[in-house]
Amino acid sequence: MQRRDVIKGMAMAAATAAIGARDAVGQPPARPAPRTADGVAFQKAPCRFCGTGCHVQVGVERGRVVSIQGDAMAEVNRGLLCVKGYHVGLALYGTDRLTQPLLRRGDRHEPISWDEAIDIVARRIHRDPSRFGFYISGQSTVPEGFAASKLVKAGLGTNHLEANARLCMASAVTGFLATYGVDEPAGCYDDLDQCDVLIFWGNNPAEMHPILFSRVIDRRARGEQVVLIDIGTRRTRSTEHCQHYLEMRPHGDLAIALGVAHLLVREGTYHREFVEAHCAFRALQAENPTLQGEAIDFEEYRRRLEPYTPEHVEALSGVPAAQIRMLAELFGNRDLRITSLWCMGANQHTRGTAVNTLIHGLHLLSGHFGRAGDAPTSLTGQPSACGTVREVGTLCHTLPGGRVVTNPAHRADAEQLWNVPEGRIRGEIGYHTVEMFRRFNLPRSEGGDIDTIWVQVTNPGQTMPNQNEYFRRARALEDKFLIVSDVYPTETTRAADLILPSALWVEKNGVYGNSERRTQQWFKMVDPPGEARDDCWQTIAVAHRLLELGHEGMRDRDGRFLFHTEDAQGREVPIWQWSRYYDVNVDERLFEEYRAFTRFKHKDIAPYQEYVRARGLRWPVVEQPDGSWRETRFRFVEGEDPYVEAGKGVQFYHSTTSDDRAQVFFHPYEPPPEVPDAEYPLWLCTGRVLEHWHSGSMTMRIAPLRRAMPQAYCEMHRADAARLGVANGETVIVETRRGQMEIPIWIDGRGRPPEGTVFIPFFDERLLVNALTLHEYDPFSKQPDYKKCAARVRRRGAA
Repeated sequence: MQRRDVIKGMAMAAATAAIGARDAVGQPPARPAPRTADGVAFQKAPCRFCGTGCHVQVGVERGRVVSIQGDAMAEVNRGLLCVKGYHVGLALYGTDRLTQPLLRRGDRHEPISWDEAIDIVARRIHRDPSRFGFYISGQSTVPEGFAASKLVKAGLGTNHLEANARLCMASAVTGFLATYGVDEPAGCYDDLDQCDVLIFWGNNPAEMHPILFSRVIDRRARGEQVVLIDIGTRRTRSTEHCQHYLEMRPHGDLAIALGVAHLLVREGTYHREFVEAHCAFRALQAENPTLQGEAIDFEEYRRRLEPYTPEHVEALSGVPAAQIRMLAELFGNRDLRITSLWCMGANQHTRGTAVNTLIHGLHLLSGHFGRAGDAPTSLTGQPSACGTVREVGTLCHTLPGGRVVTNPAHRADAEQLWNVPEGRIRGEIGYHTVEMFRRFNLPRSEGGDIDTIWVQVTNPGQTMPNQNEYFRRARALEDKFLIVSDVYPTETTRAADLILPSALWVEKNGVYGNSERRTQQWFKMVDPPGEARDDCWQTIAVAHRLLELGHEGMRDRDGRFLFHTEDAQGREVPIWQWSRYYDVNVDERLFEEYRAFTRFKHKDIAPYQEYVRARGLRWPVVEQPDGSWRETRFRFVEGEDPYVEAGKGVQFYHSTTSDDRAQVFFHPYEPPPEVPDAEYPLWLCTGRVLEHWHSGSMTMRIAPLRRAMPQAYCEMHRADAARLGVANGETVIVETRRGQMEIPIWIDGRGRPPEGTVFIPFFDERLLVNALTLHEYDPFSKQPDYKKCAARVRRRGAA
């Protein structure tokens, strides 16, 4: 991308796409005519990076992306982008793009043909599908995820399908399911425009979700009063804008939520009418606890809260009792509207399900629910962790549309919709992410019964916790085969036996689903480099090769190929052939098949062509008498949610107790599984930075972002550095019980950890902090805790 083109593009007015004509499924994509300006053609797309779902206008000239603009017609970002978003077009043009399939021979990766590559993948799977694991991503598109789910669950008849969203939002899912009986937030981004109080539960939106954060800061600039409260383990850029900062010890969020609930009940400031009409109370069973827990009455709930006085919570969390009382007074004031936001701090937590349900419980107990600005809302870190993982069901226990593999009726329903024989879908839960990689890194004699993993659109070689045990061991084991579909060389491709070059973002068609239930569509705009091909095509091509090898699971109950596709004239299109893949809109064909799954949990999505016209629609999207399609801002609220019955006001219609009630849980405080001691006296926390996204495989190849943040670092409190005798910028050794690394110290940087705590971001593939992190995970969500483990820091050369 030339500088003159960037300047030219940024100077243009926001481009808008004209409405295109309807087109039948199976026809080539119906494309709105792009708006052109100064020779550059613009079309809409959601940003490739985080889960906010900002829309961009992508400017293309002579087959190359030359300009990126914020889309002024998009409700999410209103024409604004963050520093990553403005540079997203450059993610396509790193000099080391993968452009041809590569097979490991000895110590080298050597080029092979696509036919050979597809055959290798299919034969590895065909020899024993039960030993194959498919690991995709919250960056996979909805059609890619749906194809993966259909291949594994309706085709192979196994459930060893996982997505990297297990590592980032699984505890949010279990929190929603336990509380409401259905996943994903009831509120939306509109709450940020209406709330009087905004609470950050262990997240840093100023850097991680800056466009959402800007909506609140803009309100202040207009003279509106918004109280911001940061609950965290270190000061961040978000803290600088907050009236209140509650600095807690790790796991202190559990105690804080319990302390607020204690005061609401003790002082009688909970919303009695809302609770009596809409809530029930639950706690975990003493033996063999389940996600749904067991019923308790209000008096038992009150009794269990009694120990969590402000003073006791202060002792547990480190947060002064006065701040606990302040928070409780806000929740007890119904004249205010309170929105809670959280992300990895509450989710990457060995008691992540507990803290998620406790936050929901505070909103329900206080009645801060169901009005614009009153909402408990989890945010996601990936562009389609919601759409592709949570909604499509690309986890080892799920099926599309909110179904689960352990429910016979759900399996039968999915088999009917997929038109596969009865009994094809297995009822046993597959291996979750940590377990899948644990078994891949063990010899067969020690339980290592996964011998082949296919990774698409993610980088577990950098992001799995406890890397030495959960990723690197497999390299030395016989008969372990790692297949990786990606766009750039990464820690994962370096370990791969077979590398498949993939198309990226606007090099293919796509659909994403963001953090506010908004489904977003885009069309292919430029060609991928070399022989790179769509991930969805790769999945379908492998499925067809399995059919050729005789795997009967690749046929439906009518004997047709599992991904049988016809054109408008009823002729089969061989979409497994790359030369024919774009003869039809495969995305639309898969999306329309997926639509039938979405109504079960009232997650209805509109026809594909409605998303072509829109900048996304928030589900449930329901057809109106006039033929238009209406999205839903606020779920469970009469007048907003079309599934709430007249006169109900608020109705939790997927209640786990089948009585339209949400569940207010009690979970006791529990300490972290690993805490500092004399040998490892510091807390280690990991996370992200503003300029880079996840493992940096894209953003570290964008020169302006790399220059702005060229490498990872270790934040340390000045007093801790003084005791060690190290200066700012000095390289030190950080160690845990699992590994060590050398990294420079940053004192008084952007984030300021308290004494006894260090923070290291994970974006830098040269400085792999996940060799140090803990693999322990939440018992219900199976999500590991990257935010707290015991560490020590020493000077180089010191014993």
